[in-house]
Amino acid sequence: MPQVIAETTAAVPLQTRLTSGPAIVFYIALAKLALHLYAARFYGYFGDELYFMACSRHLAWGYVDQPPLIAVIVRIERLFFGDSLQSIRFFAGLAGACTVLVAGWIARQVGGKRFAQALAALAVLFAGIFLAMDHYISMNAFEPLAWMGCALILIRIIKTGNQKLWLWFGLIAGIALENKYGIVFFAAGVVAGLLLTQHRSMFLKPWIWLGGIIAFLIFLPNLVWNIQHHFPFFELLANIRRDGRNLPLTHLQFLGQMAMHMLPASVPLVLVGLWFFFAQPQGKQFRVLGWAFLVLLVAVMFSANGRPYYVAPAYPMLFAAGAVAMEAWFSRRGLQWLKPAYVLVVVIVGAIGVPLAMPVLSPESYIRYSERLHLDPPRIETDKLGPLPQFYADMFGWEEMTAEVARIYNSLSPDVRPKTAIFCGNYGQAGAIDRFGRKYGLPDAISTHQSYFLWGPRDYTGESVIAVGVRRHDLERFFNSIEPVGEVGHPYAMPDEHFTIYYCRQPKTSLQQLWPEIKNWS
Repeated sequence: MPQVIAETTAAVPLQTRLTSGPAIVFYIALAKLALHLYAARFYGYFGDELYFMACSRHLAWGYVDQPPLIAVIVRIERLFFGDSLQSIRFFAGLAGACTVLVAGWIARQVGGKRFAQALAALAVLFAGIFLAMDHYISMNAFEPLAWMGCALILIRIIKTGNQKLWLWFGLIAGIALENKYGIVFFAAGVVAGLLLTQHRSMFLKPWIWLGGIIAFLIFLPNLVWNIQHHFPFFELLANIRRDGRNLPLTHLQFLGQMAMHMLPASVPLVLVGLWFFFAQPQGKQFRVLGWAFLVLLVAVMFSANGRPYYVAPAYPMLFAAGAVAMEAWFSRRGLQWLKPAYVLVVVIVGAIGVPLAMPVLSPESYIRYSERLHLDPPRIETDKLGPLPQFYADMFGWEEMTAEVARIYNSLSPDVRPKTAIFCGNYGQAGAIDRFGRKYGLPDAISTHQSYFLWGPRDYTGESVIAVGVRRHDLERFFNSIEPVGEVGHPYAMPDEHFTIYYCRQPKTSLQQLWPEIKNWS
């Protein structure tokens, strides 16, 4: 058998193999990885990245705001590659490149030839939401890959009738649950799609249930952690909803942001992809995926904390389906010219949008570029903005802030420093102290924000505290002596990262007793 395969492979001309659909998809995936590796050098750490690095030093089966997998991934990156920007962001870019490969694979599995596979891959490459999410390390970079891995397996189950593949579906879904809880919405859409199609008979066989058991067992450690900690994620969501942090959107604005996220030139692909699943004979057998997307869209759009980017991980399967339908249409006599024309539109519009989604330009150049185009990435939160959008602004000022804290800390007498806590208002500030502070001689920070609250005040009593990013009004509730000792504020950082640093003494109660009262899960 190996000899037959070798002879068959050898019989295919090299030029044909190098220009085949899978080969072109692979080139596009390499281009995406190269783009992310190039852009990873610019600006600085995103605030969330600093937090994930801190989480990687406190491995657990759960965290206040996410499951445990991202901390493990960052721990592996730091162990093997170090703490540089390129090192921390490598797996995110790699996951994005793999999502391109899976999109091309899905297109091939649902009947697409070379053009469809390449178009699906290009749509993923230029989708602004994927350029942004795959630029920095976070759960979001791995979510599309997991969802589309499940979609690909479901397609194979439908095509081959091999019900045992549900075990692989369950494995990927379980790992996805340890990455981000959003897979629940996609899985619910798949279940609804199965029930609404002839594939409901799959529930009469054991394999889909065994796959569900595998997913549950993988998720079980995090579920136990959440039970032990009284489900902090739900408390966090309730706080966000009550505080009004997320920018409220009408349904039309929600759909508009989706269009911007996927790339306006790719909107036809998504619409045609839905048509392919529901109306085209070739795609009807995969209608479950169309239902899965619609159920997902409705669930997210009408949920209290739903944001447009929560739907994004499902885009690649619609890109693939739409590309297959377009390939068939554009292959008709007289319409072949539409193939290069549409690809050119996607490439041009996508290239224009790249600097808006990832930092390939200097801040000054970006500001001029966005002003000239009169375009900015859609806002998702109500925070006041500076000259840069939040996604870029949160990459500035962290080390400068740490250096100013170090100046204050090192100005204290040697006998006071060991008793001095560096208390930060949010996890980005605390993560920056933990990341950069050692070269300045600083101890790790403490904070009550998100999982930092669970790590506690350690042995600090509160008799000497450097307060970073905390308002004086809040400090006056807990300290009798509050002295302004420094100012921070990078010109490109978010406005709320421009603040006064205070040195606090004479606590009204010990930090240990105070800690439960100042929990900040928001």
